[in-house]
Amino acid sequence: MTSTSGTSRPSGTSGTPGSRKEAGTGIRDGGESAGHGRMLTAMVLAVLGYQINATMLSPALPDVIERLGTTTAAAGLSQTLFFLMAAIGQVTLARLSDQRGRKPMMLLCAAVLIAGNLLCVVAPNIEVFIAGRVLQGVSAAMFTLAFLTLDQVLTPAGFGKAAGVITAVNGGLAGVDAIAGGQIADTIGFRGIFVCSTAIAVAGLIGVLRYVPDVPPTLDAAARFDSRGITALAVGLTGVLVGLSQGAAWGWTSVLTLGFLLGGLAALALFVLSQKSAPNPVIDLDVLASRRAWPLLLTTVCTLGGAFGAIALTIPLFSQDARAGLGLSAVTAAILFLTPIQLIGVVSAPLTGRLGPRIGWRTVVVAGAVANFAIFVVATLFLHQQWVLVAALAALGVTYGGFMLTGLNGLAVTTAPKDKPGSLSGLNGACFGIGAALGIALASAMITTGGDAGGPTTAGYTHALYAALALLGLAVLFALLIRRPDPAEQTADGAGPVLVTHH
Repeated sequence: MTSTSGTSRPSGTSGTPGSRKEAGTGIRDGGESAGHGRMLTAMVLAVLGYQINATMLSPALPDVIERLGTTTAAAGLSQTLFFLMAAIGQVTLARLSDQRGRKPMMLLCAAVLIAGNLLCVVAPNIEVFIAGRVLQGVSAAMFTLAFLTLDQVLTPAGFGKAAGVITAVNGGLAGVDAIAGGQIADTIGFRGIFVCSTAIAVAGLIGVLRYVPDVPPTLDAAARFDSRGITALAVGLTGVLVGLSQGAAWGWTSVLTLGFLLGGLAALALFVLSQKSAPNPVIDLDVLASRRAWPLLLTTVCTLGGAFGAIALTIPLFSQDARAGLGLSAVTAAILFLTPIQLIGVVSAPLTGRLGPRIGWRTVVVAGAVANFAIFVVATLFLHQQWVLVAALAALGVTYGGFMLTGLNGLAVTTAPKDKPGSLSGLNGACFGIGAALGIALASAMITTGGDAGGPTTAGYTHALYAALALLGLAVLFALLIRRPDPAEQTADGAGPVLVTHH
């Protein structure tokens, strides 16, 4: 690659800025191959800095509760807000990146992540810890920004392969991070997790600065950003999800719970109305109303709500609960229940990335949704059969870590309107956060409601898995409703990317 600024396009290639190259792998020569490799490595580090705050912390949640002197409900709230802010950050920064560029928003994500990590390292109580988790959650937009950048730089085949690699990171660092999180929790405590995340985030920041290209914005930078809409969306989602998460602890008919739930719903209604008149809306309602969009988004919400809610909260708490669960240590629980999902996902996600363009991303999503539901039926029925539970959850490495995470991201990017490439992928990225927050909120509520004076009970954990199963059943239904892609549109998508310089 050259060191001059600007863009260049291969001879004979036409299309709008940000379109893909015509055919091939997306790599013209050895120098460009190395450039793409460095870019992908930088993106992997950038997204991993965020992701290990989810995967490494899951086995350490009991340690957070003990060291900060807090409750299961408060720990659940910290997780709910973490993924809620991930949703808000993704939809906001993805839309901003259409105007300001992908790279500046990626650098902002990295800086916010580092700030959030440092707050969690020094947190003296759950309130400061939650503040740090909120900042960390915003940085989840790094995933969507990475996918959008790759889509503008690489061919469909190259994008599929790279998307599989980035999606593999979505499950963590091949399971090593889950084991490390458990070991850190059992020895020095949860704060060490955020020290590790900070080191990776700093490396990611440097990598993005040096190796990620400045792809051209797709919208006029002078366009007005819909701050009113994003505020209403943030308030609405926060109200509903906090109300669901804390309803069991506060009382479902208490003024506080009803205030959060009803206030959140009112804010969401205001948000929808504001999008109709906003000159540059956060969410394009025309895109949202299409069958290429709303079934996909609901599939994402229900998939993350069911699978991730169980993986990130129910199973870690159950497996370490000596009274109502399996009574394992944090390290053992991570090795048995978290590491297999991540390790298998690291292999299956890139393979799914290669498979998606061949058989269709919709086919991948439908197959993954059906398989996820079947796996959770087994997990729910055999909750106390340790090795059956281990085998069932390990299978999620293929169906959830590979098929669903890669397929949902691939489908969102490749079917988005070409004049608004950040619209559907940004919405889908937000739905990942909304689904995760919803799943954790419901799981926390079920566990708390089913508890007694001695803490969580078997019934509470079982009810949490029933809720997960219901969400995964809905995911199957919505996946089947996703519109089949138009062959003409798929052919048109074969146009290739603009080549950009690295700085």
